[in-house]
Amino acid sequence: MSKGALEEKNGSYELPVLKMLADHYPDAKTGLVYDNPYQLLVATILSAQTTDEQVNRITKRLFKSIPSVYELYRMEPHELEPFLKSCGLYRHKSKYLVEAAKIIVEQYGGRVPASFNDLITLPGVGRKTANVIISSAFGKPALAVDTHVFRVSRRLGLADGATPEVVESQLQAVMPPECWSNTHHWLIAHGRSTCHARNPLCPKCFLREHCLYAAERGNSK
Repeated sequence: MSKGALEEKNGSYELPVLKMLADHYPDAKTGLVYDNPYQLLVATILSAQTTDEQVNRITKRLFKSIPSVYELYRMEPHELEPFLKSCGLYRHKSKYLVEAAKIIVEQYGGRVPASFNDLITLPGVGRKTANVIISSAFGKPALAVDTHVFRVSRRLGLADGATPEVVESQLQAVMPPECWSNTHHWLIAHGRSTCHARNPLCPKCFLREHCLYAAERGNSK
């Protein structure tokens, strides 16, 4: 793994950027609005290729008409589609949600499973979605790697994996589990505010002196 925000001392790793991120984004949390694991599952599946703001507009109406997994269980995908039409890939997501509801009701007694291995068996649920649910709905250590986490962690030198799964493992290996969930939110906040995919604001970034990407571009000072 490359050196940047990651420093090794006496056989253990120190991550000075974590405290800096924590100080800069003390209120960082998911932008999705939800009240329970069912709602977070729905919102997270809908969030693929759709902004959190748009998902929240959709779910505000959706949860009034479909307040629990049992109402969703009794629906067919085409009945759900009108609620999701302003969402990217809405036909696929309608199918995933109805199929997931049937599994949750029939196999888990109507409760969204809290196990990663169980969650990833649900249609529309991959590693990122499962980790978001485990972390935010159940309060367990998990580190979801979305596009922001993938990009920012690699630029900082916290990870150098070529896939989200490898980056997830690398991040978990260099920080204690109690930091995983917060790190996810901090990196997303930094990716949205400063470390953009295109035209990142390196000269204004408070992490630039710890960042490999900024150093390579000559913006570390």
